Amino acid sequence: MEVIAGRPDPNDARRIRRVRMSDVARRAGVSPTTVSFVLGGRDDMRISEATRQKVLRAVQDLDYHPNLMARSLRTHESRTVSLISDTILTEQYAGELVQGSLMAAAEHGHSLVIAETGRDPRVEAREIDDLIARQVDRFVYASASTRKVTTPRALANRPLVLLNCLADGETPSVVPDEVQGGRDAAQVLLAAGHRRDIVLIGETPPRVFAAQARLQGVRSALAEAGSGLAGQVNCNWWPQAAFDAVRELLAAGDPPAALICLNDRVALGAYQALGAAGLQIPDDVSVVSFDDSPLATWLRPQLTTIAIPHLQMGRRAVETLLSDVPEPGVQRIRMPVRHRASVSAPRRPI
Repeated sequence: MEVIAGRPDPNDARRIRRVRMSDVARRAGVSPTTVSFVLGGRDDMRISEATRQKVLRAVQDLDYHPNLMARSLRTHESRTVSLISDTILTEQYAGELVQGSLMAAAEHGHSLVIAETGRDPRVEAREIDDLIARQVDRFVYASASTRKVTTPRALANRPLVLLNCLADGETPSVVPDEVQGGRDAAQVLLAAGHRRDIVLIGETPPRVFAAQARLQGVRSALAEAGSGLAGQVNCNWWPQAAFDAVRELLAAGDPPAALICLNDRVALGAYQALGAAGLQIPDDVSVVSFDDSPLATWLRPQLTTIAIPHLQMGRRAVETLLSDVPEPGVQRIRMPVRHRASVSAPRRPI
């Protein structure tokens, strides 16, 4: 038999041809419209249960998968959500934000596409244009750190929810409740009996949303209890800076009764400085922090900290996006308290 190079075997073509809705209809003995209604979950049509089962058996026998691209061209809806972030995918918390978003999207029958811009406006514009061209229906616009943003012009008049960021106007936003988190950090110490000699560790520049909100919450809770901060040590949110700052604090006089550290990296530096000064946690100094990073459980004693609810935030953002009537404004998600071993009653009597 002569074989002509490059000419495909007709049998191979049949094997690789995509199964179509018309094939399912022929196998089930119904019209393609009936197959479409069954697969679309339409319950407003008079389709008997026996017919529905015939269609589903044909789908299974032929291993039929809907052509989603064709459907999106027809309906102008791809049932796809895009999570567009600045640098969130390279952050340690990205997994939970993405996981929460994925869970909510899947529960609503949507897929999730993730894009990262690196805060480059040109990259951002290019990625958004590409997503729109691919018939992406809805968008979550996310930030690695809570901040004010200007929403991209290309997303105007499109379904949009902001995640871990805020913008002017009525665009729905989902952020951690940092003010309540600050209140809860103070309440942890108050519940243990602390009323004085409480020092805040970490800088609180106006541009850092979390710093300002946490400080506001701490101050308000202490004030309501007739107390207040004994001082604030300004240092950047990094172990070495915190170590140096707390070491200077301890060298200047009596140690504080408790430290509120503005994140777990600050707490790591504080732990080291306290240890170098021969002080025990929590017997001599109690420590409470924010973030609930892996450091919190690696430190000894394990660190009491206020967690950022990334999983819940990701889920809430997508649920809001896919709701029939998303509420405008800011949704603040409560930050859970992780009680561990770094807080006890003050050694010095109140």
